[in-house]
Amino acid sequence: MSDATRLEGPDAEASGRPERAAVVVGGGLAGITAALALADAGVRVTLLEGRPRLGGLAFSFQRGALTVDNGQHVYLRCCTAYRWFLDRIDAASLAPLQDRLDVPVLDAGGKPGRRLGRIGRTALPVPLHLAKSLATYPHLSLAERARVGRAALALKGLDLADPALDTQNFGSWLAAHGQSARAVEALWDLVGVATLNAVAGDSSLGLAAMVFKTGLLSDPGAADIGWARVPLGELHDRLARKALDSVGVRTEVRTRVTSISLNGNGRWSVQVPGETLHADAVVLAVPQREAHELLPEGALDAPERLLEIGTAPILNVHVVYDRKVLSRPFFAALGSPVQWVFDRTEASGLPEGQYLALSQSAAQDEIDEPVSVLRERYLPELERLLPATRGAQVKDFFVTRERTATFAPTPGVGRLRPGARTKAPGLCLAGAWTATGWPATMESAVRSGVSAAGAALNALGRPRDHLLELFEEAA
Repeated sequence: MSDATRLEGPDAEASGRPERAAVVVGGGLAGITAALALADAGVRVTLLEGRPRLGGLAFSFQRGALTVDNGQHVYLRCCTAYRWFLDRIDAASLAPLQDRLDVPVLDAGGKPGRRLGRIGRTALPVPLHLAKSLATYPHLSLAERARVGRAALALKGLDLADPALDTQNFGSWLAAHGQSARAVEALWDLVGVATLNAVAGDSSLGLAAMVFKTGLLSDPGAADIGWARVPLGELHDRLARKALDSVGVRTEVRTRVTSISLNGNGRWSVQVPGETLHADAVVLAVPQREAHELLPEGALDAPERLLEIGTAPILNVHVVYDRKVLSRPFFAALGSPVQWVFDRTEASGLPEGQYLALSQSAAQDEIDEPVSVLRERYLPELERLLPATRGAQVKDFFVTRERTATFAPTPGVGRLRPGARTKAPGLCLAGAWTATGWPATMESAVRSGVSAAGAALNALGRPRDHLLELFEEAA
């Protein structure tokens, strides 16, 4: 049995009161963030994770000599919470941002040959920062580009605080604002599928508007892209664990929580195999179905709503060639099953050849396809998109599948997402699926951890940590 509440250190001695304790259940980005924020505020924290490593669904593993990320994860300059997280774990230099948004878009469909376009920005103020890129974008007609501009201005005028937006369908809204099927494919879904993990027709207008207004229509540099130049495990496991250790967080992996309960003395008991931990506050930073299983009765008015939050898969296709076949760090594709392709050679430790990772969002139709079928589908597509692959030897081909990668951003999902606070004193929720206002991204996960830590501190009667306040001002 473990009781983390004890009198330690000069502050505790001066105050004459025992040190407060918290247990964070779940070691993904939400749980790590909550644990760091609570520990920074002087709370004694135990972090419990059922997997053998931290990082949640943004992790790395070994495949022979290759270090593989389970999927390609990027962030934007507007992701202030995740940038705060990178700074907090001393990892910002390992996941730098582009100096300026630049997305190569390769179209291999329809007409003979390939056409390369770019989505980029200038230093002009919003919305003029995208005007040059849109005016020269070759994948849309002149009339389609003009209609895209008008739709963007209409989108900019939407009030994100209007709950009615969550009930509407983004695809229908685009159609009503003159967007052709080609415009949806070549622009709106190009961005939306990667960030929402759903096509426009399956997406909440509220979440889609949030993505486009914040990322493309808020600040000229908001959509500049950042990504890890090292394996994700280096950031979200090793450096995160180092940061947790530095503030005294007890971190236990391979430790699955079986139950939590509130004692008669107002404290929480957290049961793990062979041990009961006691705490003044608990943060549940686990997926919604697991949270539903662990929630005590009465913690939420309608706990069954958690089970109504659907999930969406992401498929990642990994190809190792015997030679270099791609000269740029990434590109997006049109007219092909391929969505986004990233060069992961250096990060993986591959000494020769080139390692490409294909990120395939909204992959409901492919997530359970055999590897042989996916190989037959994607290798010819890469040959169409990248002529240098023709004649190159495929040294390795494998896939990673996240069947419940994100919550599904369907219309109406907003009313199902709970906030950080529950009705049980000291019990808080965290996770990208909670009510952060963002889709299921690393940014949403970190924001949820900050919110949960703030709610827990309020329940403990502690002043909010200055880092939380600084983060909220920046966000």
